[in-house]
Amino acid sequence: MFGYKKATQPTMYFIGVTTGKSSIMKIFPKWAEALRLRDAVIKGIDLPIHAPDADYREAVDFLKNDPLSMGALVTTHKIDLYNACKDMFDFIDPYADMLSEVSSLSKKDGKFCAYAKDPISSGLALEHFVPPDFWKKNGGEVLLLGAGGSSLAMTLYFAKESHGDNVPKKVTICNRSVPRLESAAKHLKSVADRFPIEYIHNPTPGENDLSIVKLPPYSLIVNATGLGKDMPGSPTTNDVDYPENSLVWEINYRGNLIFMYQAEAQKEKKNLFIEDGWEYFIHGWTQVISEVFQIPIDKETLEKLSNIAKSV
Repeated sequence: MFGYKKATQPTMYFIGVTTGKSSIMKIFPKWAEALRLRDAVIKGIDLPIHAPDADYREAVDFLKNDPLSMGALVTTHKIDLYNACKDMFDFIDPYADMLSEVSSLSKKDGKFCAYAKDPISSGLALEHFVPPDFWKKNGGEVLLLGAGGSSLAMTLYFAKESHGDNVPKKVTICNRSVPRLESAAKHLKSVADRFPIEYIHNPTPGENDLSIVKLPPYSLIVNATGLGKDMPGSPTTNDVDYPENSLVWEINYRGNLIFMYQAEAQKEKKNLFIEDGWEYFIHGWTQVISEVFQIPIDKETLEKLSNIAKSV
C-alpha cells in the first residue's frame, strides 16, 4: 500500500513509471502560471509496469475521494488501470469505452470521469508531420510496434470517416505477447472495414525488422512499445532496413531513444523523415490539463504553452 496523503492545494497527478524524469515536472509550474491556475501543483505516482490491480485501485480511490486531487494523466498504465478500475468511474467517454483504456482522470459536476484522449492527441501529433493526402497519393502502410493504448488510438484516428479515402493501404500491429494482440483485435473490430488490419506476434526485435523490410515505400513506422523510455532498448535491431521515403515516429521524447537513432543512421540513404515525441507530449498533456481543470486551450494558447515548454 502506498499511503497517499491528502492534497493541500489543487493537485494534478501523473501516473507513470519514471515520472520524476519527465520534463513536465519543470514545465507544469510555468504552464499553471500562464493558465492562471492558482496554487495548482503536479505530483507523480510511479507504479511498476503491469502493476497489481490493488495498486491501481488504491491510486484511483484516493484520486476519486480526495477533494483537492483534481485529476490525473495516465501513461504506460492506460489499459491495465482501466481494466482494474472501470467499476470506479462515474462516467466513461466513448473512446475509453471502445478502447478499454484511460489516459485522463477528472472530476466534473460531482462525477469522477475517465477519458481516452489519445485518439485526439495522437491525431494532432500526426497532423503535425504527415503531409496532407499522404496515404492517398503514395499508397503506403502503417506499422505500429506495440499493441498498447497508443497503437489502438492511432488506428482509430486513421480510420476516421472524415479522412475519406486518405487512409493507409494497411495497418499492421506487432507485439511481443499474444494476449495484447488478441485484445487489440477485439477493440478495433469496429473499424476493420476501413482498411486491412494485421496482428503479428513478434517476440524479438529481429522479427520486427522482418516486418519492417516487407513494407512498401512511403510507409509509417511507429515505436509505441515504451522501449527507449520506460525500459531500455529498442524494438528493432541495428540491422533494421527501412523502406524508402518513409516516416519513422518515435513517440517518446526522452530516454535513450535507440529506435530513433537506428532510423537516423539510414535517414539520408533511404530519404526518411524522422519525428520524435515532442508534439505528442505537448498535445497529450494539454488535452488532459484542459479536461482536469475545465479550461479551454485554443491554438494561440497552445503555441504559447509549447514555447514555454521548449524554453524549459
